[in-house]
Amino acid sequence: MRKQTILVVEDETALAELLIYALKREGYSAIHAGTGRLAEEKVRQEKPDLILLDLMLPDLSGFDFCKTASLEKWNIPIIMLTAKSDMVDKLLGMEMGADDYMTKPFDVREVIVRIKAVFRRIELATALAKGEAEASIDIKDHIRLIKRQRVVLKDGEKVELKSKEFDLLMFLAENRRSVFTRAQLLDHVWGYDFPGDTRTVDIHVQRLRKKLDREGEESIIETIFAVGYKLP
Repeated sequence: MRKQTILVVEDETALAELLIYALKREGYSAIHAGTGRLAEEKVRQEKPDLILLDLMLPDLSGFDFCKTASLEKWNIPIIMLTAKSDMVDKLLGMEMGADDYMTKPFDVREVIVRIKAVFRRIELATALAKGEAEASIDIKDHIRLIKRQRVVLKDGEKVELKSKEFDLLMFLAENRRSVFTRAQLLDHVWGYDFPGDTRTVDIHVQRLRKKLDREGEESIIETIFAVGYKLP
């Protein structure tokens, strides 16, 4: 398992060494930068998982560093470390994109606890996002099919579908780019003992197109001549 890498941006050598020692003891990989410019280079080269950032650096402020992080879209969590306890600075730091803020002097053990808390929040957010992605299917750029609730959104607006219309769309979406004959769709969606004929499939495809297609654009359901249908 890859060790999580933490970049310590701190110009006080003794404090930086203490933090690096504590981080390595906890199983993290730790790298150090004593200036903001060097820290920017380290981020681009090493791509750390988290940054411990001293607010008062010799060449630029932690706020300026956060601006660069935002402009370059690093998307790396930042915990600010500073001797300034002013609430205005704390709020500004959080607004600039810091995930947490600690005032010096601090207990190194608390720094470790804060780091673990940030990583837990990231893991939870990632898991939730993954769950949402697995629970929904996007079709083109304007249709979202939400499985559990059996809901379909077109440009963000709910579209009322009948039960079999939803089932047909779901089946095609879950088997995207596979071509199915009308008989196959009838079997999979309606069941082998369904008494109707394959025209039932055509009717439901027409209804889905009417409800979900955008005017002037290709249909979300593609007709394969002399074969059947597929979702591209």
